[in-house]
Amino acid sequence: EVQLVESGGGLVQPGGSVRLSCAASGFTFSSYRMSWVRQAPGKGLEWVSAIGSVGINTYYADSVKGQFTISRDNAKNTLYLQMNSLKPDDTAVYYCAKHSSSTSWYFGSWGPGTQVTVSS
Repeated sequence: EVQLVESGGGLVQPGGSVRLSCAASGFTFSSYRMSWVRQAPGKGLEWVSAIGSVGINTYYADSVKGQFTISRDNAKNTLYLQMNSLKPDDTAVYYCAKHSSSTSWYFGSWGPGTQVTVSS
């Protein structure tokens, strides 16, 4: 059974940083493209960033380019999102998502999400 469990969220002040983690199990983590997706209060889902199966290729939404960094540790089956210079607009539930394959852009599984609140 695929399991994705996000952690690292919380309350952070504007301009602060936080690193999210996603612990993966139940599948061969190193064989899949992974993404982070967020949902701000009252808004729809927004894709944030993706990373290739071996961690070389990374992709970012324009809204977070230069601000967020995605990475993965395939030895630890863990996905990360380093979030810097946070703004109130970054307040959202952040979800870890497993793609359907190493090359697919379709999402196969999601975690329950972790809340990030940017506020003073």
